[in-house]
Amino acid sequence: MAPISWRTPIILGVVSIIGLLAFVLFTPPGSISRIVVSNSATTLQIDPLHLPSQGSALFLVVVAFGLTGLAFWATLNRRKLGAIPIVFGIVMLFAFLIWAVAGNTGGLPLPLLLSTTITAAVPLVFGALAGVLCERSGIINIAIEGQLLAGAFLAVVVSSATRNPYLGLIAAPIAGALVGLLLAVFSIKYRVDQIIVGVVLNVLVLGLTNYLFSTVLTQNPQGLNNPPRTPAFAIPLLSEIPVLGPALFNQTVIVYVMYVVVAVLQVMLFRSRWGLRVRAVGEHPKAADTVGIKVNRTRYRNVVLGSAIAGFGGAAFVSAALPFTKEVSAGRGYIALAAMILGRWSPTGALAAALLFGFADSLNRVLGNIGSPVPYELLAMLPYLATIFAVAGLVGRIRPPAAEGKPYP
Repeated sequence: MAPISWRTPIILGVVSIIGLLAFVLFTPPGSISRIVVSNSATTLQIDPLHLPSQGSALFLVVVAFGLTGLAFWATLNRRKLGAIPIVFGIVMLFAFLIWAVAGNTGGLPLPLLLSTTITAAVPLVFGALAGVLCERSGIINIAIEGQLLAGAFLAVVVSSATRNPYLGLIAAPIAGALVGLLLAVFSIKYRVDQIIVGVVLNVLVLGLTNYLFSTVLTQNPQGLNNPPRTPAFAIPLLSEIPVLGPALFNQTVIVYVMYVVVAVLQVMLFRSRWGLRVRAVGEHPKAADTVGIKVNRTRYRNVVLGSAIAGFGGAAFVSAALPFTKEVSAGRGYIALAAMILGRWSPTGALAAALLFGFADSLNRVLGNIGSPVPYELLAMLPYLATIFAVAGLVGRIRPPAAEGKPYP
């Protein structure tokens, strides 16, 4: 019989104790937390929620202790934890938000928080989808960072030169596909270690874009580094849903493409002949070869397609009329890899994980803007802390595709 793993219950217990101490010691008695749940973009106005800060936070911490006890009981009786860690995370998140806005007159603008979460998650979703397509076929794609960066660079140059943001969106996946083609050639044809190739490509794209930025874009910033804004389109009726409507359905075409790509890939990977062949190549390439599936051809196609998707996601960095800057991707490609692992190599799972990391990034910005007492350095670490804790403590036992990283003759 396998030994009992107490890792998750212990993590939940430690977080609960830290939360209890923080709320007791640092929340002023009698303070009020104000949660703004509507804004001018919604047709239905909802009064802000005024919650007693210390009392509400302590109540949620007590609930967290109850979930921790339930996790210990389930582990002791060798039961599955199920959704206990997820519910625990949501409870502690609400407790943290109540504490962070305690006594703040402006309150927490929930619609703004949700909208910026979507914006921050978009490149992560496309990067994670690129990883899913590549690794499901057996190729490790560490070069997502470089593909995002290349897509952002070419998108800003083309859209600035033509004054058409949609041409930039067309150019971005081309840049990502070129980086992916290099990854495929070295990994499949020349059988170079895939992790090393990915890291080298990241460094190559970083150095190349930095050089071109310093020598080309800075010489003509108005003509080559001044992209027009990609307009947002509101979907009738859906965009008028309070709170969620403006965040989900008053977005640019990039976000709507993200919805479509996630849905299509989820169906194609797990409900189509093409997806069955891709997964067969990633799990048992020799068996796939014996039934007539071209293993290396499938891998080439998936790597190039996935890299093009990552390149398209890179355009999200500059879609709001933002100029290209050095290292504009800021390590988002590596966070996208973590989202892919947390999502267990599925498009919908990658979407959920990317939204989690995007929320952490958005929380950093929103709390910083409203003057939260949480130190800026801690807020800046939130996306990366969420990545570490999610991969180390929430994923549990995972199994990547069996043939991942293994060249096929």
